[in-house]
Amino acid sequence: MADRTTPAAVAPGPGGEASDQPIDVTADRAGARVRLSGDWTIENAGDLEDRLNPDTLAATATTIVIDGTAIDRFDTAGAWLVERTRRTLDGRGLNVSLTGFSPGQTTLIAAVDKIGRTELPEVRPVSPVVRFLTLVGRGAAEVIGDANALAAMLGEFLVALGGTLAWRRRMRWPAFVNHIDRAGFQAVPIIALMSFLIGMIIAQQGGFYFRSFGAELFVVDLVGVLVCREIGVLLTAIMVAGRSGSAFTAEIGSMKMREEIDALTVLGVSPVDVLVVPRLLALVIALPILALVSDLAALAGAWVVAVFYIGVPTDTFLIRLKEALTVTTVVVGLVKAPFMALIIGLVACVEGMKVKGSAESLGEHTTASVVKAIFMVVVMDGVFAMLFASLGI
Repeated sequence: MADRTTPAAVAPGPGGEASDQPIDVTADRAGARVRLSGDWTIENAGDLEDRLNPDTLAATATTIVIDGTAIDRFDTAGAWLVERTRRTLDGRGLNVSLTGFSPGQTTLIAAVDKIGRTELPEVRPVSPVVRFLTLVGRGAAEVIGDANALAAMLGEFLVALGGTLAWRRRMRWPAFVNHIDRAGFQAVPIIALMSFLIGMIIAQQGGFYFRSFGAELFVVDLVGVLVCREIGVLLTAIMVAGRSGSAFTAEIGSMKMREEIDALTVLGVSPVDVLVVPRLLALVIALPILALVSDLAALAGAWVVAVFYIGVPTDTFLIRLKEALTVTTVVVGLVKAPFMALIIGLVACVEGMKVKGSAESLGEHTTASVVKAIFMVVVMDGVFAMLFASLGI
């Protein structure tokens, strides 16, 4: 059977000349071939939509080849017309294939292939056991990845710190002083207020229960040891993680989103030297000072409750506090502060470096920074507690 043109498949143009048609359909025993030509762009989309009739093509043959060899210009509108026709014919059980399209045209067609699909792919049922094991595996992989990232950031920080100590000119002193001011001095009011209230609450609760045994005076011992050894530094570290740690993550993450960190790398400047070292050093110096402020504020709150609620005279309070507290007790609390500051800063910087190019990613990693830092601070406090207990301190 000789090739024949199927005029019914293509409506004639306004002038009636078939030679200028952008769509030409020929059919033989092998099937039908639809040759597309000219400009398939948004300017011609309305006319092309009327001419490219899936109903007529479906009546031509069961095997249809859409040939785009002769297409001159092609945009998303043309790609959608081709893809819609192919999808319609394919839905009617016909064998449809595309040929002759350039790589760029094929990419456009593949892009619009995802548009207009109302049916979602069927999801195979998964066993609850498999789902649970999958979640556990992903969680373990994430924990391992975070540990590797923290170790890598710690190594880069130590190398950069060594270079800073060897060549002091590499230190960004203005940034260092600025971060001490922001993470340290500007945090004093809120740290002091919260610690003052916590000291009052501990003293009030202790006095309320000790009164049953006639041992109200031991409230001074309770508050002094508990605050200076554990609560003061732990509360301060948690507040710094929420305040300064989140700020570090947001700042570095915003720079990552704006590709400023990539720009530093291209310029040959280490982002760790510029962004991480000043922040971590400032936090390591500021947190012990804030912990001492927290201890003093909590003791002041306990003194208020002891004097005006429990009825312990001021001189008795001070004498009892002097007997209960030792230098070792205070040092045990303060020695944990630099390590907690280091872990807070490392977590904040690592999460900031993970931020992608969206505001949602920035929010997720800022939240993760606070949660992970607080968790690590509590774990570190427990490790120090076991260490000091084993040493008999």
